Amino acid sequence: MRTINTDDFKVTEPIKIQDLETSFNLEASKSELKKEFKDIRKGLGEIQDKMYAHGKYAVLVCLQGMDTAGKDSLIREVFKDFNSRGVVVHSFKVPTSLELKHDYLWRHYIALPARGKFGIFNRTHYENVLVTKVHPSYVLNENIPGIDSVEDIDDTFWEKRFEDINNFEKHIAENGTLVFKFFLNLSKEEQKNRLLRRMDRADKNWKFNPGDLEERKLWNDYMDCYEDILNKTSKPNAPWYVIPCDDKKTSRYLVAKVLYDTLKTYKDIKEPELDDDIKANLELYRQQLQNE
Repeated sequence: MRTINTDDFKVTEPIKIQDLETSFNLEASKSELKKEFKDIRKGLGEIQDKMYAHGKYAVLVCLQGMDTAGKDSLIREVFKDFNSRGVVVHSFKVPTSLELKHDYLWRHYIALPARGKFGIFNRTHYENVLVTKVHPSYVLNENIPGIDSVEDIDDTFWEKRFEDINNFEKHIAENGTLVFKFFLNLSKEEQKNRLLRRMDRADKNWKFNPGDLEERKLWNDYMDCYEDILNKTSKPNAPWYVIPCDDKKTSRYLVAKVLYDTLKTYKDIKEPELDDDIKANLELYRQQLQNE
C-alpha cells in the first residue's frame, strides 16, 4: 500500500482549485484497504476513549463538499468504532427562524463539542461564505443592520466574514478544540454519475432533489468560492485538508488517517491516574468486594 504523508493534503500555500486532484491511487487491493481502514478506525476509537477520560481537548471535524461528495457515508464509516457518548454530529441546513434572530455564527458556536468529545459538522459555518455568496439574497434573511439590499453586500462584507470565521476558529483552538477541516473534492463528472444513481436506485430516490440540478449549473461559482475559502481560512490552528473523493473508500481512509496521524502526536492525551489515596487502598477495596 502506498505510503501516505497526510501533510500533502493540507493547504499551506495559495492553491488553484482546478489544479487539485479529485482522485488518488492508494495502490492497495480491496482487502488491504479494508484492513488498513479498520485498524485506523479502531485506533481512533481508542484515542477518543482516552480523550473522554482526559477531558482537556475537544475535536471539531468540519466536512464541506458539493452535493453527493459522500459526507454522510463518510461520517458513518469513519466514526463507526466510537463510543456514541463521545461523538455528536450536527447537520446544518437552512437557518431556522430562531437561528436567524442571532448572528450567523451563533448556531455553530452552541453546537461545539465539549472537552473530551468529538463534534462533526456536516456542512459548516463556511456555508455563510459559500451558499450565501453564490446566492447573496439569502443574507437579507439575516436582517443585519445596514444590509437592506443585495447592493449593500460588497467585498468588504465578505472579507469581514472571513475575518470573523478565522477569529472564531482561533478562539476555540486556543481553548482546547482541535480543528480539522476537510474539503471533499469531487469532480463534476462524478457528481453527475452519483446524481444519476440516485434516480436509478429505489433506495436512493429519496435523496434526489431537482434543486440539485439547479445548483449544479452554478458549479463554477461554487468552485470560485471554495478556492477563496481554502486560501483565506487555512491556518495552522485550523487547517484545511483537500481530500480527493471520486472514490468514497479512498476519501474515508484519507480522512481517518489525517485524524489518526495528527491526534497521535498529542502525547499528553492519556487516561488520568487514580488519586494517590485510592491507589494506595486498591487492595483493600478488592478484598471488600471479594469478601461480599
